[in-house]
Amino acid sequence: MAVIFPFTAIVGQERMKRALILNAIYPQIGGVLIRGERGTAKSTAARALAAILPEIDVIEDDPFSCDPANPAGFTEDLKRRAAAGEQFKIVRRKTRFVNLPVSATEDRVVGTLDIERAIQKGERHFEPGILAAANRGVLYVDEVNLLDDHVVDLLLDVAAMGVNVVEREGISFSHPARFVLIGSMNPEEGDLRPQLLDRFALCVDVTSVRDPQARMLILERNLAFESDPVGFIKAWEPQERALTQEIAQARERLPNIRHTQRDLATIANLVASLGVDGHRADLVILKTARAHAAFVGRDAITDQDILLAAELALPHRLKRHPFQDTEQAMAMLSEKLQQIEQQAQAQASNGAQQPPPTPTENAKKARRG
Repeated sequence: MAVIFPFTAIVGQERMKRALILNAIYPQIGGVLIRGERGTAKSTAARALAAILPEIDVIEDDPFSCDPANPAGFTEDLKRRAAAGEQFKIVRRKTRFVNLPVSATEDRVVGTLDIERAIQKGERHFEPGILAAANRGVLYVDEVNLLDDHVVDLLLDVAAMGVNVVEREGISFSHPARFVLIGSMNPEEGDLRPQLLDRFALCVDVTSVRDPQARMLILERNLAFESDPVGFIKAWEPQERALTQEIAQARERLPNIRHTQRDLATIANLVASLGVDGHRADLVILKTARAHAAFVGRDAITDQDILLAAELALPHRLKRHPFQDTEQAMAMLSEKLQQIEQQAQAQASNGAQQPPPTPTENAKKARRG
């Protein structure tokens, strides 16, 4: 059994940890990309997240880890066996952490169909790939910027649909593929194409911790972990178990989280005022806000949830000028977030009689200003 540094023992990097937790609560958010220099706990956090996720129920001999409580999501084989009256043996296991190597080919990722067997014997045989192993787990891609663009595009498509479909020579096979997608990269080694960057729902830029006291704490915890991994993990077990329980409770609460037309107007107003292309950002912010509301125990999203979600969903989608760096882009986003928050507070103090301005009205004001 691998010894993994506890998630709750990671010092700082709160935005990264928050993005990972929210994706764990609601995988349909669409994954998180972590960008940063070497030694900033990117891979450590990804592995540690899988270790604290709640255990799941699976059918003992099912290589696709289908959810026994969701027969609609069964593979055709399982549906056929269920229709025949077979009683499945249900077992409980830890959430899987699947590491996708940079050298992975498309067949290795999606799985392969045995065409020769299908032609000669009329049997459809599918050899599961990495996506099958990752279903209902965590799929981690380190150095995602070095992965073949076609494979990255394929991964993001499957993550968005929740189903992996393999077609070869007129023969097709599909299986559920819902997972927490985590990509990490060092921008110094090259960036992702804008089209692929936009497909990651959330993006976090991490840097080294600068505070001397925090750096000392990082040293102390790493030395303690290296000298006695088992003892260190045991000492942090209460915090790990508490976070696992919070994630499980948030997942149960999530379907009942409410939002209003005003919330939708706030999101649309914010995204449109920043000139973000497409509508993916709006959807991501709403999903992330719902996940955060569920995590903190609310039954409806608030402006706070929306603003926090925007901090994770918008930085990598902002249009930058040729000489504009990441810090400037983040400063522009922060300014817009403050404006929206102040506007919401002003409306609340006035009784919120009038609805917030529409994106069109806001765009007109932006052009005039």
